[in-house]
Amino acid sequence: MSKKSTTAMSTLRQIEKRIAQGRDRTREDAPEAQSLGEDFWKKARVRTTKGKTPVHLRIDTDVFEWFKSQGEGHLTRMNAVLRAYADVHMREQ
Repeated sequence: MSKKSTTAMSTLRQIEKRIAQGRDRTREDAPEAQSLGEDFWKKARVRTTKGKTPVHLRIDTDVFEWFKSQGEGHLTRMNAVLRAYADVHMREQ
């Protein structure tokens, strides 16, 4: 079984096309982020995991609907929330 990448990669052209089609999910009043600086990008590393495990998970309907209402990638975002929670607690051990 081949593993499907969970990383979304887009070219600048693809992003511009989504914006032109009105499919950009960025709020118009969203603040601009400050630059992270060149030093950050020199030290930045791609983080990969050892794979994914398919599970059947029962989640409160309102929580699932909220994530789903945020658009494509809702399962990836749910995983990111769980990852952040687990990382904090694994560091405490």
